[in-house]
This record gives sequence, C-alpha cells and structure tokens, in this order.
Amino acid sequence: MIEVNLRELVGKTLLGRSGVRVGKVTEVYESTGGEGTFAAVKTGLFGNHSSFVPLAEAELHGDNVHVPYPKELIDQAPRVAADQELSTQEEERLFAHYGAAPASQRAAAAPVEDGVVTRSEERLHVATERVETGRARLRKYVVTETVTHTVPVSHEELRIVREPLEPGAMDVPVVTSLTEEVHEVVLSAERPVVQREIVPVERIRLDTESVSGEEMVTEQVRKEQVEVLSDLPVHESTGISAAAETTTHSELFVAPRGTEPSTGEATTSELFLAPREPDPPADAGETVTTEIFLAPREDDGASPPR
Repeated sequence: MIEVNLRELVGKTLLGRSGVRVGKVTEVYESTGGEGTFAAVKTGLFGNHSSFVPLAEAELHGDNVHVPYPKELIDQAPRVAADQELSTQEEERLFAHYGAAPASQRAAAAPVEDGVVTRSEERLHVATERVETGRARLRKYVVTETVTHTVPVSHEELRIVREPLEPGAMDVPVVTSLTEEVHEVVLSAERPVVQREIVPVERIRLDTESVSGEEMVTEQVRKEQVEVLSDLPVHESTGISAAAETTTHSELFVAPRGTEPSTGEATTSELFLAPREPDPPADAGETVTTEIFLAPREDDGASPPR
C-alpha cells in the first residue's frame, strides 16, 4: 500500500503490469465502509472513460503509480458513478472484477512470537504479454504510365511505269482518235491498332514474422533486514547443535599378534591391526584425534626375523 497522502496521486501516471501505461489518475475514491481505496483513471481511445483500480497493492515510484493488473483488465473494469464515495455494491463489483477481497475479508497478520522475527523479501517475476504495436493495410490504386512498343507497318506509294509500244504489234491496240481518260488507283497503308486487356500479374499479401530478442527489465525490489537492539554483546549462531560440531576420529594401530608356544620349529612373527583402547569422552565441541603407533611384539625367545 502507498504510504503517502492519496490525494497526491492525482495527476500521476498509472502503469499496469510490465510497466504498460494505462492513463492519468484523475481522482481517488474510498468506499462507503472504508473497505478499500480506488484510483479513477482516464482510459479509452480519447480518454473519455474512467476506470477504477484498487490501490491496495499499488506502489509509487517517482511520478508513476504501479499496480499489478494488466491494462486490458483495467480497461474492462465495471463502470461506476464518479461521485465522492463508492457504495458497497459498487465496491463488491470492482473487487470481484480484479479478483481481490475487501480489507475486512483479508486475513490478519499472524502474531509475532517473542524473540522471533520472520524476514521477508520481494521476488521479481517477469512475464510477457502481447500488445498491439502498429497496424498495416494493403491499398490497391490505379496509376497511368506511358508504354512504347515498336510495330512494323507498310504502305503503298505511286510509281510511274512507262512501256514503249511498237505500232503493228499484236498487243498494241488500234487507236483512231484522241480521247481523254481518267484512271484511278487506290493506295493502302497499315496502321497500328491498340487493344487493351486486363490480366492478373502478381499476388501480394501481408504476413507477419516473429523476431525474437532480449529486453532488459530493471525494477526495484524490497527486502527486510533484522538488527538487534541491545546493550549486551550478541553472538550469532549458525544454528548447528554442539553435538553436530563434535568430530571423533577412531583410527587403528599396528600391534603384535599373541605369542604361540614354541615347538622347536622355525616361527614367523606376524603383525595385525587392532583398535586402540578408547579414550575418555571429550567435551562437547572438541575434536578428538587418535593417532597410529607401532608397538613391539612381546619377546618369545625366538630369533628376530631377518
């Protein structure tokens, strides 16, 4: 809970989960029974809606008020009348929407045992949420451009051809008088003919590609510290009992084996390992070390082995 005058929150920026900006705090309201405190925030595309957000778990960092609720949940909060106080019914609707409970229903803190303090600290849990970063649309429009094609064409031109005639020849006509005649020749030429047709040439669509990266998140977390206020010297214990600190090393030593009766034959002296006599118990917290020693075998009258 924010430990400042709640009226000072008016005008500050409310940030939801993961630091997403929600809007400006316009007013702070209390329920009729004093069970909860809510901040009214301007939301919507043009800021024409007011959403109520519980401040029970809010934190103030500079000019930003952080609440542990996603922006979508705040935008969808029930609409209540923006008057001076919240009725019990309005408060219940808001608490139910945010999944919280009124102060009267929250469990009281457990009593502190004499001489025992439980230290707590905040842990940072960072998750991700998908938000809209932009929009793209495909718009098709018509443009006009000039296209030039070279087309081969042909045309007819007039050309005068003169053929001399021999009088009396078989293919020469007989002319008895002079006449006037007009002969017409029709000329032709090719010209380009343009036709248009619409054909599909390309399919274009919008697609999205997921690009992975890393983003550094820096937040402040709080933790409790414990100090001892006393005029007497205080020795800090690690919590390990004295019995656990006592380390006893039981080791073996080399001692001669018992003597066998002489039979007049050659004898072989052997060695064996035997535990040393136990030492008296040590005080708690001390370390007992038993060393290995070499003891001579009792003389049995035989020659020492070579």
